[in-house]
Amino acid sequence: MTMIDSSCLMENGGGVGGGGGGSCLPCTPEEEKQIVEELNREAERDLKEGNLYFVVSSRDLRWFSKWERYVGQGFIDNLDNGKSLESQDLDVERPGPIDNSDIIEGGSVNEGDELELVRALLEGKDYVLVPKKAWEKLVQWYKGGPTLPRKMISQGVFNRKQFNVEVYPLRLKLIDPRDDSESTIRISKKASLQELYERVCSDRRVEREKASIWDYFNKQKSSQLSDSNQTLEELNLQMDQEILLELKEDSSPSQSGKDSTGNELAVVTLEPPRSPVSIAGGPVMSNGHSSSYSLNLQPGSALNSSFADVDNGFGASSVRRVEKGGLAGLQNMGNTCFMNSSLQCLVHTPQLVEYFLQDYSEEINTQNPLGMHGELALAFGDLLRKLWSSGRTAVAPRVFKGKLALFAPQFSGYNQHDSQELLAFLLDGLHEDLNRVKQKPYIEMKDWSGEPDEEIADECWRNHKARNDSVIVDVCQGQYKSTLVCPICSKISITFDPFMYLSLPLPSTVTRSMTVTVFYGDGSGLPMPYTISVLKHGNCRDLSQALGTACCLKGGESLLLAEVFDHKIYRLLENPFEPLVSIKDEDRIVAYRFSGKGTGRRKLEIIHRDKSTLELLKGNVGKSFGTPLITYMDDDSPTGADIYLAACKLLSPLKRACSPTMAHTGKENGSLSEANAETSSSCNGQCEPRDQSMGDTELEDTSSRELSFQLFLTDDRYSSCKPIFKDSVINSGNQIKVVFEWTEKEQKLYDSSYLKDLPEVYHKTGYTAKKTRQEAVSLFSCLEAFLTEEPLGPDDMWYCPSCKEHRQATKKLDLWMLPDILVFHLKRFSYSRYLKNKLDTFVDFPIHNLDLSKYVKKKDGHSFTYELFAISNHYGGLGGGHYTAFAKLIDENRWYSFDDSRVSPVNEDDIKTSAAYVLFYQRVRTESKAESGETSQVQAGS
Repeated sequence: MTMIDSSCLMENGGGVGGGGGGSCLPCTPEEEKQIVEELNREAERDLKEGNLYFVVSSRDLRWFSKWERYVGQGFIDNLDNGKSLESQDLDVERPGPIDNSDIIEGGSVNEGDELELVRALLEGKDYVLVPKKAWEKLVQWYKGGPTLPRKMISQGVFNRKQFNVEVYPLRLKLIDPRDDSESTIRISKKASLQELYERVCSDRRVEREKASIWDYFNKQKSSQLSDSNQTLEELNLQMDQEILLELKEDSSPSQSGKDSTGNELAVVTLEPPRSPVSIAGGPVMSNGHSSSYSLNLQPGSALNSSFADVDNGFGASSVRRVEKGGLAGLQNMGNTCFMNSSLQCLVHTPQLVEYFLQDYSEEINTQNPLGMHGELALAFGDLLRKLWSSGRTAVAPRVFKGKLALFAPQFSGYNQHDSQELLAFLLDGLHEDLNRVKQKPYIEMKDWSGEPDEEIADECWRNHKARNDSVIVDVCQGQYKSTLVCPICSKISITFDPFMYLSLPLPSTVTRSMTVTVFYGDGSGLPMPYTISVLKHGNCRDLSQALGTACCLKGGESLLLAEVFDHKIYRLLENPFEPLVSIKDEDRIVAYRFSGKGTGRRKLEIIHRDKSTLELLKGNVGKSFGTPLITYMDDDSPTGADIYLAACKLLSPLKRACSPTMAHTGKENGSLSEANAETSSSCNGQCEPRDQSMGDTELEDTSSRELSFQLFLTDDRYSSCKPIFKDSVINSGNQIKVVFEWTEKEQKLYDSSYLKDLPEVYHKTGYTAKKTRQEAVSLFSCLEAFLTEEPLGPDDMWYCPSCKEHRQATKKLDLWMLPDILVFHLKRFSYSRYLKNKLDTFVDFPIHNLDLSKYVKKKDGHSFTYELFAISNHYGGLGGGHYTAFAKLIDENRWYSFDDSRVSPVNEDDIKTSAAYVLFYQRVRTESKAESGETSQVQAGS
């Protein structure tokens, strides 16, 4: 990109609105946009820790949104679906000074204040991050503020490192018992403990040698923070938690056994030394007390074994006997309800409870490059044991959250995330950390051809197990069959792939009315509008099918959908999976009807312009009107005569019944001649479109003589026009665009009113249409939608080994082998270029006896009946909402609600809601291998 010369910008903010006194003109909106975009790209090329960014408000169409509108950036996609004019044509006012006051906590903008952002702001919606140089330009042009600088930090380890701007630095509450004061320390999570000491000592005016800082989480002394180069993130210090300042006297607290308040100290390190046994489920030593676990999860046994309390999450160590386990909540560490919801579902999975309460140290894989060196499995196991040994005392998952941020930086910070995305990461991470395969063998994929499915599936599963063997594979992984068929050569490719969960679409029942005008691509009929009803969240394939039924589409015929804007084809809707939400009510949609398929055929598009406003010879672009016409050209090198004949055929339905007699005179330049019209006196001015039965004869007559209208070849931008001669050879690729010039003669010969007044998609009438409501759907209908055959999208083409080309193959999934723990993810959230949406559809799912036998292809004697034991729920909409969980204690046969730290019983009848997001089922083990309707037992605990 060529940078705009910004030397004319006035110094000291003296540009437009800056109040300066320079002599240069200010930047235009286009120049501002170009300068900022280039500075953004420059910052992207030089990402590193310490880079400075500035937070700018964009919430509720505030300053940055107004600036984007002013310069035309972002306006196209966000407000008008790409059809807006340039910003100068929209008469958008230049924004005033930068105003960030709405995103400042308390709205304080006093100089010298330590400014803090409002909580839970969303990047891209409430604010944007502007690199330092771009911010300096914006301030130079607009002034304003306040300035909100933030530094870039590096998060994650190894190949999981990523750069993020620390929008919300760590905020700690410093408790000073000398005067019972509480002050706030704002510091980067990447700051070292030494930096924290320096900050605290400076603020409280104490000598460094006399200061001690304690981790005072939940007002409990958990550990003394020794001066070191560890970062605050590594020490698991959380947003808004307390830290305690103590001063060492001549008789230090550690010598007297009492702190400065006179309380006895129980010194416990933040993370006690871990041995492989204590880490992975064996006896744990804490202050000299030995803790042990015993659990029997055989069918019919209870989960009420006695547990000793190991670290209650606050750092205090005590030993007590607990009658029941699994009823502890998880404290919210700042928008971590998504994490708590997924964790509660996993820690109530019977097979995982049994595994992690035993000694699993031998299976920790510290060498797997795809894993987290065993640290994620250790942190999860630690947390699970706390939850099953702490009675009803809520546990703070600080260590686990710290490990999660380390290995999955996308879940760091305090923004809301998706519980299913976290679940997917946890299952995969736990598998790699516990993979029994230390050295994965190389296995070459075979190209199967004609072998029985059983043989292919068994070998694929053996190959998978040779590289992946863990408790997660044993319990949570199944196998499905994927069949791809090439649409050209019918080549079939069959693969058998493992799965950890099934993401099911939610079939929609909400409909919308759409009006589409059908044009005949062969000129065999007049255009006709049709109003049809389609699924609101359907796709263009649904629209084509409904429209085909309405217009009585014959076998072998096809429809080409297109959107018309400004009397031109704005886009062709050729992707059958284009979501209908991309079509707005005010858009104008047409369908062109053809014989046969149009794939790969050359298109001829004709747009209409009025000669009275068209000065083609001067190079000016005239005024367009009407609806473009489209037909297919099957000639490899069509001539001008072919183009004229095709145009005449398309226009033939519009020919008036009293067509004037045309007298033709040749032109010396070789162009198709113009004509002088003599109107028949018998018409008396009452002209109607001609009888369609006259078409073939008149077209034959047309081909034997020169035509009375003029066509011009144009480009994709409709910016140039060249006359078409009858002996011209047209070379315009796969699409030819021509301009039909309408003079008074053409207006008399053809009725152009059929091309005008194209209706909008939603034709507004005098009454309000009744809105349809989303009906409930069953889990089975969701599963059937998941298993339905469908073509791949254009961005997901399959390379056909037979054709040696990428093809839009059809794909069919079948369930082959089911795991003991079956997880269904209900796809409530949809994201596209045009819309972000959450579906609150009520899904009716079985709690007992979910029978999947008719969906499973491999009949191996296993039970295909499942029982529900946990649900992850999401309440609210996009960008917010709240996650909770329902989980069943198998030994009690009773359901509980887990809402962060709050745990309460819930009736089984109340767990089926429209908030259900992820469903957890476990296999029911029948007494015999044969499928029967007899009473069955739930595997691992019923």
